[in-house]
Amino acid sequence: MKEIVFAGGCFWGVEEFMSRIDGVVYTKVGYANGTKPNPTYEEVCAGDTGHAESCYVRYNENLIGIEALLAKYWSIIDPTIVDRQGNDIGSQYRTGIFYIDKTDLPFIIKSREEEQEKYKKPIVVEIKPLLCFYDAEEYHQGYLKKNPNGYCHIKL
Repeated sequence: MKEIVFAGGCFWGVEEFMSRIDGVVYTKVGYANGTKPNPTYEEVCAGDTGHAESCYVRYNENLIGIEALLAKYWSIIDPTIVDRQGNDIGSQYRTGIFYIDKTDLPFIIKSREEEQEKYKKPIVVEIKPLLCFYDAEEYHQGYLKKNPNGYCHIKL
């Protein structure tokens, strides 16, 4: 199994989208690459922790490769917008690909270069190693499965 973390605006939609992909075996939402240990949702929303709302993804690379998973990710975000996706605005809603396995980095860079060809504006998605990930509160986990009419900026 391989692991990666995606930030793409509100983590509810990113998690639901990723959980529907064949080969993805586990997802959870949380707060990535910030400065405050064990932040709460309220602290992250205040914008002072440096964390991005993110979705941790564990996947079976025999069923879906990193290239295909990245293509799915690019399809649900506008990679040219800073600190915003859909109606969600703030640094916690920034886009990012936070890798756990450094051997994924060349694939991530290549996918960004290919995606850039579709846009005139530069892609602003953070590409960094995962420095930290704190699980979000339980009521956020699988939120759109529990609340199918809940808000989502992604067309599912």
